[in-house]
Amino acid sequence: MKLEMTLPERPGFLHAVPILNIFALMQLFFLLGPSLVLQSGVAVDLPPSKFQMERYQESLVVTLSPHEPAPFIHFGRESVTQAELAERLDKLRAGGSTTKAIVLLQTDAGTPVGIEREITELVLAKGFRLAIVGKTPPATAPAKPPVEK
Repeated sequence: MKLEMTLPERPGFLHAVPILNIFALMQLFFLLGPSLVLQSGVAVDLPPSKFQMERYQESLVVTLSPHEPAPFIHFGRESVTQAELAERLDKLRAGGSTTKAIVLLQTDAGTPVGIEREITELVLAKGFRLAIVGKTPPATAPAKPPVEK
């Protein structure tokens, strides 16, 4: 005796499940993607600046953060001395680093200006272009006119 199925087959839903999984994965990718991007440099308290920079494809990040007796200098995420920074820039230039490479200088608001000037002159002397990075200034609310009575 052969058993026969009396219900009609509906395989449509079963074929749609993989498509729904793909859409769910795409949503996760776009929602979590920005948090997976690696930021170069070290976190510092940048002073405000009214000017916005364009994004550079080939950039080297040098970060200055305050410390006593001498500020910390970071090349990317590695802590270096001023002499080591000069050596690394020389190696990059000798290694065929393109002339489009630019050094982004992030300076903490508490770093002495003299140290910033020394690093600026060092980078420019090595033949690199230089951009000093700042943060967006806080939005100030327009002053309210006085209320007359």
